[in-house]
Amino acid sequence: MPADTPDLIALLGSRICHDLISPLGAIGNGVELLTMTGTMPGPELALIAESVTNANARIRFFRIAYGAAAPGQDVARAEIRSILDDMTRGGRLKIDWGVAGDAARAEAKLAFLALQCLESALPFGGRIRVATDGGLWQIGAEAPKLKIEAPLWARLRGEEGGEITAAQVQFALFAAELERQGRRLTLRLGEHEIALRY
Repeated sequence: MPADTPDLIALLGSRICHDLISPLGAIGNGVELLTMTGTMPGPELALIAESVTNANARIRFFRIAYGAAAPGQDVARAEIRSILDDMTRGGRLKIDWGVAGDAARAEAKLAFLALQCLESALPFGGRIRVATDGGLWQIGAEAPKLKIEAPLWARLRGEEGGEITAAQVQFALFAAELERQGRRLTLRLGEHEIALRY
């Protein structure tokens, strides 16, 4: 595929996320107004507010992970922290973003795809740490119990990985984005940890 061919999947991801962010924001504003007026107090409103916050964070996450990443674009560290904090608030998964400063959009995209791959191995919760060292990204996950689907991780090693479902698309996209950015992945799978370095 020629280098100047647009990445239609990424453009589609950007378009969908762009179109969903505004209505989610409007729902969030409506919930805030209801809270201020006291029209609908109680656990029902709290549940709606929490769900809107989580959905908004997911859409912002997907926009970076699946959206287009033009050269020269950065994502502010505060924005990344806000997305990850909103997405994991109240859950069993914790993500420590230890990268100093802003991140290039392409690097954030790759890291977010890696996070989503790791998240699939942590259905019972755990901790993910993200750091950089001399231009290399190090992303690791730890948990008392991991759910590792070997064929998916084999795909990241360049081996035959079998069919990909919609819930596993991040593995195919992560592998493709590594190749697009000319990065080589080192992967270590353990009983209680997964380590990615690229």
